[in-house]
Amino acid sequence: MSRLNALRLAVAAGLVASLMGGALLASPKSAAAMATAASQFLASLSPDQRAKAGFAFTDDERLRWHFIPNEMFPRKGLMLKEMSEDQRRLAHGLLRTALSTRGYTKVTAIFQLEDILQVMEAGGRFARNKEEYLFSVFGTPGPKGAWGWRVEGHHVSLRLTIHDGSISNQVASSPMFLGSNPAEVRDGAQKGLRILGEEEDAARALVEALSAEQRRLAITAAVAPTDILTMNQNAITPLPDEGILYSALLPAQQELLRRVIATYTDTMEADVAAERMRVATREGLDKLRFAWAGSIEKGQKHYYRIQGPTFLIEFDNTQNNGNHVHSVWRDFSGDFGRDILREHLAAFAH
Repeated sequence: MSRLNALRLAVAAGLVASLMGGALLASPKSAAAMATAASQFLASLSPDQRAKAGFAFTDDERLRWHFIPNEMFPRKGLMLKEMSEDQRRLAHGLLRTALSTRGYTKVTAIFQLEDILQVMEAGGRFARNKEEYLFSVFGTPGPKGAWGWRVEGHHVSLRLTIHDGSISNQVASSPMFLGSNPAEVRDGAQKGLRILGEEEDAARALVEALSAEQRRLAITAAVAPTDILTMNQNAITPLPDEGILYSALLPAQQELLRRVIATYTDTMEADVAAERMRVATREGLDKLRFAWAGSIEKGQKHYYRIQGPTFLIEFDNTQNNGNHVHSVWRDFSGDFGRDILREHLAAFAH
């Protein structure tokens, strides 16, 4: 492992430890920043552009999502290529409010992979255009009530749902999908680039640290599934209870599992990451399960998932002969902000 990656994992592990110890608490900071950035973005748009980018919070479009190319799944929203330079700057400013520096670099690098695919697939059926990512705002950004925003296109599906942002950090960030094709760039100026490499390497480090007996529990199939199992389902229920329990791991192995989770939480801005971890650990850690399918050899097809009572992480690298990653974070009760909206309805008569 390189010294840089070791440092990143150490920082991620420290973040997890802080969150689990309660040292880092959610605050309204992210919600307020998102409301300001979304308002500025909308204010910069022409009426025609705003008609594309703006939706009612109750619009069915808010619950519609996928990670495949636009040609296969037509999307609504305002594309980057339809914006002026100032508008793009504001759109990226909104994106930054949800993501850590590392996360922003990762997401925008996925945008840039479209240039590489355009060369690899010259004359193919997909446009592979890094400016065909769409921004949408649902409802009216502000400190009260419910609103949200979304960025989506090939291999990126990011959404935030905010409720009463001036009171608490009621920010939901799932489902969130990130993909990478290729998983590793093998030619050209970007050779060696692995945008989702940390997510893969941290999980493989855990598998390699298991004893033979533990691997019999953790490795659930010799052949990996061809994609994430939940795909783009709108609402999901827990997958089968397969894999090894957190409670069956040694302390050093438990730390490795927490590091895997951290590669997903620390993609987000600190407040949002804290909220994600709060959800993930709400019912404790001992019920978490880690399951792996396929080969543990680097470069071979594989899949893993981490599942607890409240959340699910899936990672699949099987397409293109094991060089095409799909990954997702789901919240069983809170996808699309369902939990925070449910809490609001329970607290106030309507």
